[in-house]
Amino acid sequence: LSPGAKMGFFTFIKVMMILFNLAIFLSGGTLLGVGIWVKVDGQSFVNIFGTLSSSILQVVNVSYVLIVIGAILLVIGFLGCYGAQKESKCLLMMFFSVVLIIFIAEIAVAVLALVYTSLAETLLTALVTPVLKEKYGVDKSLTHIWNVTMTEVHCCGLNDYTDFNDSYWYKTYGTYPPPCSGALPPLAHAHLCGCLLQGCFDQILEEIRTNAGVAGGVAAGIGALEIAAMAVSMYLYCRLDEK
Repeated sequence: LSPGAKMGFFTFIKVMMILFNLAIFLSGGTLLGVGIWVKVDGQSFVNIFGTLSSSILQVVNVSYVLIVIGAILLVIGFLGCYGAQKESKCLLMMFFSVVLIIFIAEIAVAVLALVYTSLAETLLTALVTPVLKEKYGVDKSLTHIWNVTMTEVHCCGLNDYTDFNDSYWYKTYGTYPPPCSGALPPLAHAHLCGCLLQGCFDQILEEIRTNAGVAGGVAAGIGALEIAAMAVSMYLYCRLDEK
């Protein structure tokens, strides 16, 4: 290519880099703002988005998740956008390094999820089962989200119906939760039909396997964007030496 063509291509890549990272920066700012809003005034968030949002807030601390993701996107967007605009090799290298670290972390998580599925189940059991025993039937929001999950996924408990043995719900009502095929027989006779109910963890895993193509496509798309971002930042970094 002629010097003019090379310069034109460099300018095009630079503009695309700026616009792409500006979008990331604005998205990060939006998520960060929503996260702070949920943290400061969660009730108004619930009033706008309804009961399900209340249930989600009980299970996962959405505010911290949004704040962390928003902050990461802000940093990435700033480094990429400002680095390209100012043609700063330092900022471009920092952008490349941050995206590379995130890319490696995603691969590591994916590998661990595939290899240590049983470990994940053990950890979830240790964390979730006590909550089911103590809070199901007591905490309305938690009870609602588990009822919705068990009804939609056609499951009972995290591992199976025995997660509710010695629970507040069973001690109070003498039956398993309604989504577990309605009012099941007493504990002594639970084997008659309770054992036919699979746990939600196995069912969710089965859904993931069924939709593995979609999940894999989304993951591959995100990975491709990250690789493209790293390639573009490195191209700009190297071209600055030639300039």
